[in-house]
Amino acid sequence: MSGRLALVTGASAGIGAAFARILASQGYDLALTARREDRLRALADEIRLSHGVEVLVLPADLADPNAPAALSASIAEHGREVDALINNAGYGLVGAYAETRWEDQSAFLRVLVTAPCELAHRAAPSMIERRFGRIVNVASVAGNPGGGLYSAAKAFMVRFSQSLHLETLNTGVHVSALCPGLTYTEFHDVNNTRALMGEQAPAWLWLGADEVAAAGYEAVEANRPLCVPGAPNKAITALAHLAPEEWAMALMASGAWRRRKL
Repeated sequence: MSGRLALVTGASAGIGAAFARILASQGYDLALTARREDRLRALADEIRLSHGVEVLVLPADLADPNAPAALSASIAEHGREVDALINNAGYGLVGAYAETRWEDQSAFLRVLVTAPCELAHRAAPSMIERRFGRIVNVASVAGNPGGGLYSAAKAFMVRFSQSLHLETLNTGVHVSALCPGLTYTEFHDVNNTRALMGEQAPAWLWLGADEVAAAGYEAVEANRPLCVPGAPNKAITALAHLAPEEWAMALMASGAWRRRKL
């Protein structure tokens, strides 16, 4: 993949950083974006030293409606085009939907839905023209009823990925939705749910960020539209699809009190 550029969002830690390392090991140059510039620069230095690839550090907050256009412009100013796009940036909001501020929900939707869709829209035409492209949208096994806008946003990204996968068949552009379950990242630390999740979820349900990213990379290379890493997550997802929707709603309702107490 020498000479190709991969844009990774949410690259400062977790699955995004793991993707960056994998892509660099395959010869991709990188454009790394996240809010924490110091983390990005440290990762960029590590990757340059380990793999000898070019790394662009482009700090941005995808909650800003202008961020996707600005990122695309910065990459173009460096004379580059996006050959691989890893839409990984994301976070969770704590509390019941009706108890939160709309300003927070609106920013949340821009990060998890609008920005990934815009970045894909900006990158896909030139990918199709060059007959090469890779797009991974990091969704979640949590794309089921009961998680407020988080579950809805992740379910949307799965369907969006599947639709774009079909649109780009036989063009050289591969599109996959990566749906991890519980993953050892900073996600639960940021929204202060680490202790609660540790109490409720057994250790065998958790995967490492490197394992999740490796599964996602393998899936997009094989052009599989959906990737669910880990046997337990595959089983949970299969059961969720087979079970009547009223059962799923009842199951989520049984745990709703826990989310209200977060």
